[in-house]
Amino acid sequence: MSRLEGEKLIRLIIADVVRECAVRGHGVSDSLAAFMVKAVVLDPRNGFNVDRTLTKQDVQKLEELCLDKLLKKCSPSLDTIKMQVYFNMTYTSRRGFLEEAERAGRSTLSALRRGITESRVNSREQLQAAYRDMVRYTLLQSGLGSASDPRAVQEATAALQSIFPQSKLGVFMVLSRREKEQQLDELSRTVTGIRLFNQASVKGEQQLHAHQLMPAAVRDALSVTSGSVASVLSETQRLSWRYTAALERLTGPDSGPGPCEAPLGLLKQALYNLRQHQHFLNILQADTQACVQHAAVLEAELSSLVEQLKQAVRSRTAVPTTLVSPLFQSLSEVWGKLRDEAELLNTLNSLSASLQPFLDSQANMFPEDYLDRLLDGAELQTDEQRTSRSADERVDPAEMKMRDEDEWLWPEAADFSRLPLQYSGFCGFTLVDRDGLLLPGNPNIGVLKHKEKLYVFSSKRAAVQFSSDPDAFASEVAERAKRSPELIQLLQLHQDLSAAAPPAQMQPGQRFLEKSITKRDSGAQTELHPVVTNIDASYEWNEWELRRKALRLADLRTKVTHSTQTGRSHMRRENASQTWLPKDAACQTKRDGQSGVPTPQVYLAGLRGQRHGQLVKTDLTRPVSPQ
Repeated sequence: MSRLEGEKLIRLIIADVVRECAVRGHGVSDSLAAFMVKAVVLDPRNGFNVDRTLTKQDVQKLEELCLDKLLKKCSPSLDTIKMQVYFNMTYTSRRGFLEEAERAGRSTLSALRRGITESRVNSREQLQAAYRDMVRYTLLQSGLGSASDPRAVQEATAALQSIFPQSKLGVFMVLSRREKEQQLDELSRTVTGIRLFNQASVKGEQQLHAHQLMPAAVRDALSVTSGSVASVLSETQRLSWRYTAALERLTGPDSGPGPCEAPLGLLKQALYNLRQHQHFLNILQADTQACVQHAAVLEAELSSLVEQLKQAVRSRTAVPTTLVSPLFQSLSEVWGKLRDEAELLNTLNSLSASLQPFLDSQANMFPEDYLDRLLDGAELQTDEQRTSRSADERVDPAEMKMRDEDEWLWPEAADFSRLPLQYSGFCGFTLVDRDGLLLPGNPNIGVLKHKEKLYVFSSKRAAVQFSSDPDAFASEVAERAKRSPELIQLLQLHQDLSAAAPPAQMQPGQRFLEKSITKRDSGAQTELHPVVTNIDASYEWNEWELRRKALRLADLRTKVTHSTQTGRSHMRRENASQTWLPKDAACQTKRDGQSGVPTPQVYLAGLRGQRHGQLVKTDLTRPVSPQ
């Protein structure tokens, strides 16, 4: 079976499981069915071999086992797996939520924005409709009121007319699409800032209270979410401490028959359920506290901007737009961030409430009076009390048998509180030694670093026993997680179980379950040339490149060198030009030729001596041809 065929078979199995669950009246997601298929295959009690191609009987058996687990009623283990899948599919980080909220906001306003920037106005009615769309756009982007509220529409229209009257809409329409979008965003931010400032100045308040400007749902989110998550977390912690104390009493070395027959397997599943819920609530509470802190900073910044605007417009009949427009836009940006924090708090509160139904199974199976009988006066300890009682039990490496590659870390180390502890901070030795009991580890005892993994322990005895053979105990923890699949995510054993799979004897494409590929971003910076060498910049190894250079040099031999004077080189260097001097030129013919025409000669007589004498003119010119 090729890898493509194997993946196709897995998808068919998952689809069959989902369809059969729907037929029996239980809605199951593809992610939950896929996780259950993997959990059933990994469980060694089911007899599946991950290196062998599944037969038709194997597929039928696999589907039946998955259906039995998915359709089981009142199962804390199934509820824990459902809670894990739901949280992984729903929860997103703070950064991811803000990015998704920004994308959703752009998507909601994209149609209206495109209609404004791409409209072609040909009449007065169309011009008025385009202006109403701009008012609606600024109203929806600000989040201050609804577009169906006449009062909110009137406020937004008045604010927009104060900075952008309808007479300027013709100039707006001839702009390019990018310029329209930029101006529309600036107008929207300015209008939002004006409306916020007007609402803060209605009653002449000296300081703005951001809660008064927010919608009721957002205002409740800021005030209720933090306390709500904390109260649910407190109740979950109290129940997990009670289950832990009851299991300690029932699984201890001197445990005897209890006041009632207690199903230890279900009690452990209920403890895993509560511990997983507690872990998720810790994540939500950390995000909630970060949101509350950001919201407090933004509220102070909002009040400061309003005070600056009040100082700028105080006792002035006319205020320059260049003076207050940046303040209005900054006010709008801070308001948008504050609104995002409130929406994130509301989402966290909803996620916290949606996790509560996954605790119903253990609550119905083990009510409070039943737990009281199981405890039977046993001492109830919190996680902090356990840590404080074992604080003095510090291991001594000199008294222990350790490998050379192992080492111990102590609280004095830098960033000790941020160490990524194995098994989510629980004691792996206690999980094996006490048959599945989860006890939080105490890092003050010492943190064992073995094969780049950090292990914590609940007692000094657990640390000594575990450090004697860490690989064996880690293997036992992995085997227990295969039998209780909810521990895979609770103890963060995804990589361990993938690495624990035996190597295949056939091609990787023929395996049913492939090992997960772990990827990470890494980088290394090295010196370019650590040893000084003589690098010939003109060296060329490519013979075709050498041939090209040779042809170019041969071609240059037939070219004439010339120069050109440009504006940059004028009067900056000596210039010379070569010219040809003029020379005498002559033309030689075969013979010289001439004509012998007689010179005209005329003699005038009678010009002298006689006052009234007669002038006589005598022609003495020889004739051309002799007579």
